[in-house]
Amino acid sequence: MIELVGFDGDDTLWHSEGYYQHAGAEFERIVSAYIDVADASARGRLHAVERRNLALFGYGAKGMTLSMIEAAIEVTDGAIATHDIHRIVELGRAILDHPVELIDGIRAAVEDVASRHRIVLVTKGDLFHQERKVERSGLADLFHRIEIVSEKDERSYARVLAECAVAAPAFAMVGNSLRSDIEPVIGLGGYGIHMPYHVTWEHELQHGVDSGHARVATIDGPGGIASALARFDAVARH
Repeated sequence: MIELVGFDGDDTLWHSEGYYQHAGAEFERIVSAYIDVADASARGRLHAVERRNLALFGYGAKGMTLSMIEAAIEVTDGAIATHDIHRIVELGRAILDHPVELIDGIRAAVEDVASRHRIVLVTKGDLFHQERKVERSGLADLFHRIEIVSEKDERSYARVLAECAVAAPAFAMVGNSLRSDIEPVIGLGGYGIHMPYHVTWEHELQHGVDSGHARVATIDGPGGIASALARFDAVARH
């Protein structure tokens, strides 16, 4: 049976990606004063710089801000003015200070799961930013454990499971990203509940999860979490 249920944070418990998308659009508007954005593919070059920097800067607003500054210097051949670099810094500051708005129905869904299972929050990104979002969410007290990791891979999930003394086949993870929330968990032998968000960061779209995988359930929203867990519980018992 399922003994432990994990929840992702960003775009599973609370809204997040929209703020990054807005910052990306504003970045494009800033550099458009220097170049033809359509011809230079500024957004694509920003993504390329972000991917290149992930191993050094990690995920989150601070890493994105540094990557936007680097990309702005690259695409403008160093012509960008200091006041526009300051505007880019302010975009990052706005992301770090955005309000924490829960996904509709998620509080009731998490409380329901917590009444029957131990639950753990597994989220990645900048430590201070994620800690602040967890605190502002009002959900922290529901979780048996809160894990903020630099990367969501099999190694990170295996460590969490070992420290919770739970075998992978007794674990189910709820999240919006097939790449980060589902693929590593099913790779270990656990279950994934995929709850898609209406917009997804390009980096998270790359995954190796087969459509119709037996240990993956795709749901429309928080109201489907309980039924997906009940189905996996039945499978795990046998």
